Amino acid sequence: MRSPRRRPALTSAGAVAFLLLLAGCGGAVEVDPPHPTGSARSACTALSKALPAKVDDQARRTVDPASPFTAAWGDPAIVLRCGVGTPHGFGRASTCMVTNGVGWFIPEDQITGEATDITMTAVGRKAFVEVALPADYFPPAAAMVDLAKALKQAVPQVRPCV
Repeated sequence: MRSPRRRPALTSAGAVAFLLLLAGCGGAVEVDPPHPTGSARSACTALSKALPAKVDDQARRTVDPASPFTAAWGDPAIVLRCGVGTPHGFGRASTCMVTNGVGWFIPEDQITGEATDITMTAVGRKAFVEVALPADYFPPAAAMVDLAKALKQAVPQVRPCV
């Protein structure tokens, strides 16, 4: 008969290392990076340097693959992609919300007044900036406010949001 295995005692340093390992279990957020060109590429590169450390009180996370055109915060992740194409459903007659000087388009079918996942896009700038916001962070106002300064600084407005 085998004797039971003995486990070594967990020291306080070992406990701290174990907790840090658990904290990092979320790993990198997988994000499909866009491939902006021209002035959109320059604006997105500048945005990556201006983004805040926190959005809606959520800490910045690593993205995979690493790209200057993507960022993420929190768990579930708030995901930003800079240099995306025109959002589906957006046109000259589209309505947008302006928060702290940044115009945001949210597709009509996502405006329910209830906590739901949404994809909002900063429009009227040198680059479209898409932010996927999980329902956990509803309403989107805090994320819009937290991103406004970086967007206004790095991605110049080319036309006002109507």
